[in-house]
Amino acid sequence: MFEQIVYAAKKAMVSGQMRPGDPFPSVRALSKELKINPNTAHKIVAHLVSEGLLETRPGIGTVVASLPDSTRKERTQLLGHEIEELVVEAKRLGIGREEMLASIAAHWQRLSADDAETGKRKDGGSRER
Repeated sequence: MFEQIVYAAKKAMVSGQMRPGDPFPSVRALSKELKINPNTAHKIVAHLVSEGLLETRPGIGTVVASLPDSTRKERTQLLGHEIEELVVEAKRLGIGREEMLASIAAHWQRLSADDAETGKRKDGGSRER
């Protein structure tokens, strides 16, 4: 459970869902929201603080620290688990590699078109095709 929560927090920070200065739940709130032992919640917060992902500010609480820009490799590695699940499920269903890549390309193109129509980009990055 500890590893899963740390991973989810890191993913939220690197992906921009949680931005520098955003408040991070207190140990009490974290343990209550996730229904985990307060000791585990404390270890999670302490771990993220020690990694420089969170900082404690007197009178304010724990907030997301300013992070150096994540590299493309770091962002891509965040999807490792999801990609593995996708590949396993595709193989289970008898979907071949080329068919899966074509499906991903079609979804990518559709979502890129949706971004262009709305003028919104979630990652703020440049388009890659």
